[in-house]
Amino acid sequence: MSYPYPLVVFDLDGTLVDSAADIAEALNRTLQDWQLPRVPEATVLTWIGDGVRRLVEQAFDAAGRAVDLDTVMPGFMRHYEACLLRSPRLFDGVEAALQALRDDGVALAICTNKPSALVAPLLQHFGLQAQFALVLGGDSLPERKPSGAPLRHIAAHFGVAPQAALMVGDSITDYRAAVDAGMPVALVRYGYPRGLDLNNVAAVAVMDDLRELLAL
Repeated sequence: MSYPYPLVVFDLDGTLVDSAADIAEALNRTLQDWQLPRVPEATVLTWIGDGVRRLVEQAFDAAGRAVDLDTVMPGFMRHYEACLLRSPRLFDGVEAALQALRDDGVALAICTNKPSALVAPLLQHFGLQAQFALVLGGDSLPERKPSGAPLRHIAAHFGVAPQAALMVGDSITDYRAAVDAGMPVALVRYGYPRGLDLNNVAAVAVMDDLRELLAL
């Protein structure tokens, strides 16, 4: 194998898949259920990345409505599932980059904060499920990103030291998880950075297209 990393771990939303419009629609349908106004997709983008409970919590906080999240979440999850395949698209270069890495013998995994039950249908929608040897959702382990525990778990699963693997993400959540795990990180510019300064970050690469991974 010529690639410098035997294991590459990818975030999902904002890194491989542009799903912002569908997540925003699910959230807005939930707000409407509670007689609250819809919010712009651009606003929802600033909330994506820390898991669905935090996403919903931020939306209701912004609306000034105190709610019991355990009461709200079942309705949100119904909308989330209904909107999951509404209009997602792969970012440019994703399929080519994944296939090239696989062809070079690199093990691929996903570490996302998306609920695990919704990850498989999304991957199947794009025919990508066979590309990944391991997939962790936000509820697969007791801790999720920005904890580095999921990345350390994935590295251990493959028998690879965290510092020998590579995390690929788009957000401050991904970056903090990689730092916590001691794993090198590459970041994409086109995702949902949520305050991460991509021009001043300690990353192996900051990319406009995932195919740039192949030049590492």
